[in-house]
Amino acid sequence: MISVRRSGDRFRGGDEAAGIDSRHSFSFGTFYDPDNLRFGPVLACNEERLAPGAGFDEHPHSHTEIVTWVVEGELTHRDSAGHATVVRAGDVQHLSAAGGVRHVERNDGDTPLTFLQMWLAPLEPGGEPSYTTVAGIADSTPYALPEAGAMLHVRRLGEAERTALPDSPRVYVHVVAGEVRIGDEALAPGDSARIAGEAGLELVAVAAAEVLVWELSAD
Repeated sequence: MISVRRSGDRFRGGDEAAGIDSRHSFSFGTFYDPDNLRFGPVLACNEERLAPGAGFDEHPHSHTEIVTWVVEGELTHRDSAGHATVVRAGDVQHLSAAGGVRHVERNDGDTPLTFLQMWLAPLEPGGEPSYTTVAGIADSTPYALPEAGAMLHVRRLGEAERTALPDSPRVYVHVVAGEVRIGDEALAPGDSARIAGEAGLELVAVAAAEVLVWELSAD
């Protein structure tokens, strides 16, 4: 099964007056779709665009694995566990909210910021919050998220290049930039594919592309 979701079908949220533009691929906040609550452990895939000086004031999270991928600009992050970092394009940030944490996310730079934030359900609730940032993640080095039974792959492809998708019970694909094909399906920026029970699939770049691929366990 391959289910393609188009960029234009995402729910548009945020606060225009505050310089926040959000695109939600799953039910989120005030947007509720009972047929689009999650895909395996993936609970959210939000594209956030923050104008210079804009951001999200301190707010709580719990029992959620939060993974952030900066597309352009710089994201300033501070949390109640004492972490304060600047996350840049090509970095992976992982905040394990565990039993509870509060954080702030802002664009303190003078250029627009765009980032993807993906929420995954942990296999076990509770525990102590933790925080990790991996700078400049390479295509050949996936980011393992054992807390959610998942692994994130970054795929950067030149035109006509191809790469195998994981033969996993579930695979979630999100196109950050460029154009790709999966079988007969063409995907453009902001499009995603939810794949279950498939094997031997390839990601083929129609134009130079950057794609995030989640390899997900069966549970």
